[in-house]
Amino acid sequence: MKNTNYNAQTVIAIPTYNERENLEWITTEVLAQAPGIHILIVDDNSPDGTGELADALAANHPQLHVLHRTGKEGLGPAYLAAFAWADSHGYSWVGEFDADGSHQPRDLPRLLALAHGSGRPDLVIGSRWRRGGATSGWSLPRQALSRAGSVYVNVVLGLGVADTTAGFRVYRVDFLSRLLQRYVIESKGYGFQIEMTWRTRRAGGKIVEVPITFVERRAGTSKMSGSIIKEAFLEVAKWRIRELCQRA
Repeated sequence: MKNTNYNAQTVIAIPTYNERENLEWITTEVLAQAPGIHILIVDDNSPDGTGELADALAANHPQLHVLHRTGKEGLGPAYLAAFAWADSHGYSWVGEFDADGSHQPRDLPRLLALAHGSGRPDLVIGSRWRRGGATSGWSLPRQALSRAGSVYVNVVLGLGVADTTAGFRVYRVDFLSRLLQRYVIESKGYGFQIEMTWRTRRAGGKIVEVPITFVERRAGTSKMSGSIIKEAFLEVAKWRIRELCQRA
């Protein structure tokens, strides 16, 4: 997988908000695991200096780019901005990767191998819940909640995806461009990944999953909260009701 020309056609988007403690080591590891790949840091005007550090790192790494946004608008808008940037800069694939160390850079080559392979998937998902996937540092109740969430989403929306909320992904940019012209993505937070999976499936996109290990963040504070999760699952019900009404 390493040293393939496909990596130069791929950009990995890493949204950041107060991730100064993690940014340098995570970008270093991503570049080491996937030589030739490009990284786009999307910073939401972090008050801890994450954006300034990103600029300093980019000055020394031509494969590292920075997109500064004016405020904290949520995960969804950050990724949508990254998708538009990737499309306008001529990349063929765009990935999603957490800045907090939860996604393991060593898993990235396996996602890229599938994305760049002859099967031509439109979306590759790094899955915690596909056979061979795992989590590290999670309590049993947290694992149960995440698994139950994916079961709920699959029952309501019929996606056939083991890990519907996974945030470690690679999209084919040409498919993504058509998808975003067809649909308006509404979710800003936790529900964004669910909505993108749902829209991809409804648009006829080919989705494949590869097992990964998700590790509890190494430093900093989690952005997740109970209210965010509740909002996401209410959105799922709303989307399904809307679909049924449109068919009536």
